[in-house]
Amino acid sequence: MQDDIYFMQQALKEARRAFDEEEVPVGAVVVMNRTIIGRGYNQVEKLNDPTAHAEMIALTAAFNYLGSKYLPEATIYVTVEPCLMCAGALYWCKIGRIVFGASDEKNGSISRAPYNTLPPQAPFHPKTTLTGGVLQEECAGLMKLFFKNRR
Repeated sequence: MQDDIYFMQQALKEARRAFDEEEVPVGAVVVMNRTIIGRGYNQVEKLNDPTAHAEMIALTAAFNYLGSKYLPEATIYVTVEPCLMCAGALYWCKIGRIVFGASDEKNGSISRAPYNTLPPQAPFHPKTTLTGGVLQEECAGLMKLFFKNRR
């Protein structure tokens, strides 16, 4: 659990970078053998690219670091539950574990209807394990502050 907290704090640092750049504050880190091999934060506005989510950027960095498209022994820490697009990428790279902070009832791949009626494993690879709610309050609080400031 201590590792989960530490690496989620690292993902939160990435989310704060997004916040500071007026992007939706989501951050992610990919970890293997207790080493960060990929980092990312939302850059949708900056890159004018709807696929530039934190998870996608962190995964690309990890693939480049390893020289491989599969991550069965890696864990991704992401501050907010992955969306369907990111869930698809996580499925195809066969990530070993997904750890997220806050749920996302509006855009998440497991918390929103109709997906919330399926087993949580449903959008991810069958061998992937899933842990939610790590530093949930901090992760959700950053999102709430971002959207409060935008209104």
